[in-house]
Amino acid sequence: MSEWWTYRAEDFLLFSPRAYWRMFELHNAALWPLHVLTLAAGLIIMLLIARQSKNLTRWVALVLAMLWIFVGWSFLWNRYSAINWAAVYIAPFFFIEGVLLAVAFLFDALAFDRRRPTDWIGYLILGFALLGQPLLAPLQGRGWAASEIFGITPDPTAIATLGVLLLARGRLLPWLLPIPVLWCLMSGVTLQTMGEPQAWVLFAALALAAVGWIWTIIRQRGSLPAA
Repeated sequence: MSEWWTYRAEDFLLFSPRAYWRMFELHNAALWPLHVLTLAAGLIIMLLIARQSKNLTRWVALVLAMLWIFVGWSFLWNRYSAINWAAVYIAPFFFIEGVLLAVAFLFDALAFDRRRPTDWIGYLILGFALLGQPLLAPLQGRGWAASEIFGITPDPTAIATLGVLLLARGRLLPWLLPIPVLWCLMSGVTLQTMGEPQAWVLFAALALAAVGWIWTIIRQRGSLPAA
């Protein structure tokens, strides 16, 4: 029997990279053309936040709530669990995030009515999740069929949520942040273990979001001059 210290991280993977990306192809084929609606929803979210209309931006939380619950059910519970038993235990956290976002909608607990110097980071993260993430599959030779789409698969949904929360303010932010952050970390580690360069996309999104939040906190304490 091999000693435990001889094992590498990839030895604990429950699936091959080929099976992992094939899962996305099957998932996209099963849900097409729903992708058009979820991408449109993401672009509407960005537009609503940019316009900063209080009566409309409260709906951002509800749209995200529905998408988190849908991704948790359709992808994690019904699809990812077929190759990774742990997905069954992760899916409930997507449902919890959806419920928290629904609560934020009901109590109008997220606001987007204040412009800050860090907003460009939030828009950059959100824009990448909507328009950049789907390009990674064809750029890496996997074809459009394996693309990851906002509202259809977890990574762009979580990354987009990070961007939205960076643009928001409200008392529920500390409750809404942990699950998207933890998913990005876990998915990034999984991709890195598979030897996929795409892992750094998730780490970069987290790093940018952290810079934005830290900058905002410092400015709120008066340590940085206003831009």
